[in-house]
Amino acid sequence: MAQSNTAQQWDQSDLLYGRLVLCSGTANPDLAAQIASYVDVELHPCEIRQFANSNTFMKLGRSVRGCDVFWIQPTSAPANDNLMELLIAIDMLRRDSAGRITAVVPYYGYGRSDKKDQPRVPISARLVADMITTAGADRVLMMDLHAGQIQGFFTIPVDDITAQHMLADWVCEQGIEKGVVLSPDLGRAKDARNFAERVDMPLALIEKRRSRDGGSTEALNLIGEVEGCDVVIIDEEIDTAGTMVRAAKFAKASGAKRVYALATHPIFSDPATERMREAGFERIVVTNTVPIPPEKRMPNIEVLDVGPLLGEVIRRIHTGRSVGEMFNE
Repeated sequence: MAQSNTAQQWDQSDLLYGRLVLCSGTANPDLAAQIASYVDVELHPCEIRQFANSNTFMKLGRSVRGCDVFWIQPTSAPANDNLMELLIAIDMLRRDSAGRITAVVPYYGYGRSDKKDQPRVPISARLVADMITTAGADRVLMMDLHAGQIQGFFTIPVDDITAQHMLADWVCEQGIEKGVVLSPDLGRAKDARNFAERVDMPLALIEKRRSRDGGSTEALNLIGEVEGCDVVIIDEEIDTAGTMVRAAKFAKASGAKRVYALATHPIFSDPATERMREAGFERIVVTNTVPIPPEKRMPNIEVLDVGPLLGEVIRRIHTGRSVGEMFNE
């Protein structure tokens, strides 16, 4: 899909926004380092620390005046701290007269609060979009948003990149002879259907109904056939793993042989790891959009590296090339 950074060079003399600068917050420095390695650019020096009163202090080591700056910061847990750090960083870059500021947010916190689904609740995903824009971002780069309409919450360009191609490649490499892609939620049916087409497997769906308070779900019906099959459950994130584990147990009760869990974002909020260990997944395949603490790295987990993918997208944004053509080559 993406070409190697050693094989592809670009002329920076005609770039509209000046030289490429990569910066990283504290949320996922390992991913930022991998992106920097791919595009062959050192991470820009920046001091980030907290005062005794928990306020965040930042200072750039060198000016980024006129530069094309990409600030890498997923807003995963602790979501409020990481989000505030991102906003402060954007404001700092704007006040230093950066030529263009792109917020690289591999995981968009508050993305699941994308609609007013019950009385007297906010639409937090829209609020976060407004804050990022107001802080001074010119563009946003994200991965596998919970809902596509979140892109419309922004008044600036948004690139929503998917890791489903990487996950599909992993499935194809396993040589599964009789497999079924299972969507744990009818709301994800379209994405699951597209994934099933990529891996050339039939699709099954679980119909479920969420409780009135939104705190739990109940699986109601299995649409499709999984008996005697290896089941691949695909979702955009694993948070507390309730949905994923419930789908796995439902599939096994319906005669599935082995069950694989695939997701882009390994949020793993408690009690996710305990639930997933007990569920008996054959493999759990995720990406490194957010860091996984050592205590949550299960023996059967495999983490795919999205650094080269994001690095190639950043390279294309910087040079004004199409991002979409990456997935059509």
